[in-house]
Amino acid sequence: MSGDVRVENIDHSWTVTKIVAIVVAVLTAGYMAPWAVAAVRDVRHWSVFWINLLLGWTIIGWIWALVLALRSQRLRVSV
Repeated sequence: MSGDVRVENIDHSWTVTKIVAIVVAVLTAGYMAPWAVAAVRDVRHWSVFWINLLLGWTIIGWIWALVLALRSQRLRVSV
């Protein structure tokens, strides 16, 4: 019996892992972009968050969340 052992090139596996990690990070940031825009613009960002999280996987849900994030802000007037 011959015990052939395959050794994977360490440099190659680390490169693939890093590329996959970067791609996943970029896609996640893009997926949650409407929520980030809403939070920065001080729009009702929790409603945008939930719509984006639950319906963002559909393109229509993601666009809906983005529209909510980009809508005009209400002017607050104190009397």
